[in-house]
Amino acid sequence: MMQIFPPSGNIKAEIELPGSKSISNRLLMIRAVSGLPIHFKNLSDSEDTILLAKAVGQIQGKKSGTINIEHAGTDMRFLTAHLAVKEGEWIVTGSDRMKQRPISELVNALREMGAEISYLEKDGFPPLKIKGKKLYGGRIEIDGSISSQFISALLLIAPALGDELEIILKGNVVSLPYIKMTVELLKLFGVFVSFNNKKIVVSPAPFNMLNDQFLVESDWSAASYWFNLAALAKNAQIELKYLDKFSLQADSILPEMYSKLGVRTEFIEKGICIRGRQNVVEEFEYDFTNCPDIAQTIAVTCLGLGIKANLTGLQTLKIKETDRILALKTELEKLGASVEATEQSLKINPPSELKVNHPLISTYNDHRMAMSFAPLAIICPGLKIENPDVVNKSYPAFWDDLQHSGFDLG
Repeated sequence: MMQIFPPSGNIKAEIELPGSKSISNRLLMIRAVSGLPIHFKNLSDSEDTILLAKAVGQIQGKKSGTINIEHAGTDMRFLTAHLAVKEGEWIVTGSDRMKQRPISELVNALREMGAEISYLEKDGFPPLKIKGKKLYGGRIEIDGSISSQFISALLLIAPALGDELEIILKGNVVSLPYIKMTVELLKLFGVFVSFNNKKIVVSPAPFNMLNDQFLVESDWSAASYWFNLAALAKNAQIELKYLDKFSLQADSILPEMYSKLGVRTEFIEKGICIRGRQNVVEEFEYDFTNCPDIAQTIAVTCLGLGIKANLTGLQTLKIKETDRILALKTELEKLGASVEATEQSLKINPPSELKVNHPLISTYNDHRMAMSFAPLAIICPGLKIENPDVVNKSYPAFWDDLQHSGFDLG
């Protein structure tokens, strides 16, 4: 457990955010599939990326093995597709929570392409046994309303297939910018990809390496916690380095979103400078279908500012590290809020006064719960965070950076 006390004066800090986890994981898979000797700068130091790099190293040059990716959902999806086209026999498993996260939509798509994948415990869920072999493309239909990572996993192996792959996206596609990110990264390495409406076509072709060095931009998801802090603080000026105005990341919507919550963003030479508090809206409403990872942060900001919030497009949150909709409802109500939850939305009515007597925030083994609620210590001095080490999943230096900005951690 960690107890957090805010600085007594103004907050002024320069923060070097970790490299984008989403970009880093895709680049690791591109290197693994292509076999190119690509070197990365500012690669994410998140637990997920470290686990993925370790897994790729484990299978390199081998034809069998068991891979445990623990809580890393992205790793499970990407490796399932990768191992399906890598000759050998493999078992992919994870934590108890990972065994509750559905993967049948991806497995079914891979089976249509000829993959040999079986479930070792419960049908539709990890762990998986995979007999890797040469696969062919063809026309695949996949439900885009469950997880964009299923589609990205297929795209990342597409250039190594024996035939053209055509993916037809069905339903209401969630986290679309993450699919577009995968497409654009493949294009950077010379892969021909067309994406029109709900049809993606990838031609089998060798990757091209225009440059053996790739600079990974900083993580906009990690930036969200500092936007939250700037919104809640009376006076804050925070520089966040190496964020790109024309980012591939979905969460680069943060400046626009937080402009309604009192934060002004200025793009500077090597990143951004954010300042609060400006005018805020009386009620906040947003559809998070394209950027679900920042919904928790926004929910906490709205609570701290006393703003009613209607957050929709949250359908993927129930299959994350925890059921994030239920977790948010529980912890927000602990602080006095009234919360209505459905399978894909949260309506938050903040209390007239927060319950600030050193509340303990449960994190449910979810990194984003810890980091989303931590800045609330500005309003609730002495706020306690359970299991603070969960931040290692995406932002290991978070507590050091928070301390660097003037917070007292005990």
